[in-house]
Amino acid sequence: MKHSFVALLVGLLFGLGLTVSGMTQPLKVISFLDFFGEWDPSLAFVMVGAIAVHFIAYRFQKHQTSPLLGGDFSLPSKKNIDWKLLAGALIFGVGWGLGGYCPGPALASLVSLQLEVVVFVAAMTAGMFLQTRLEKIKTTKSQLGD
Repeated sequence: MKHSFVALLVGLLFGLGLTVSGMTQPLKVISFLDFFGEWDPSLAFVMVGAIAVHFIAYRFQKHQTSPLLGGDFSLPSKKNIDWKLLAGALIFGVGWGLGGYCPGPALASLVSLQLEVVVFVAAMTAGMFLQTRLEKIKTTKSQLGD
């Protein structure tokens, strides 16, 4: 129960930060990405702030044996850049540029029940489902071929 309450508080704080910073406003995000038009650099401060928080938290985590609320750390084990990472980054970037949302702000914006947000989240969810299914099919085929 304690973990769920903390997760709820952290999620609410994250959603509030996304809203206050303007990350849930697609036009602000698209203006940030429009370098040759009416560029709005204000979201760069949000990114720098996020990088600073991650930098500090990562350094702190390295000296901990487990998370403060228990469980295990879930850190990436892969160090190489492969075609899956590049393709995912490309799809993410195109979706962000066209829709004006990335996953976190899109989920935070769901409370508005705006049709564009619901459609974006539905498409994002469908993409995640499709990727998972394709990965399972690939894994099954490789196991059968062994």
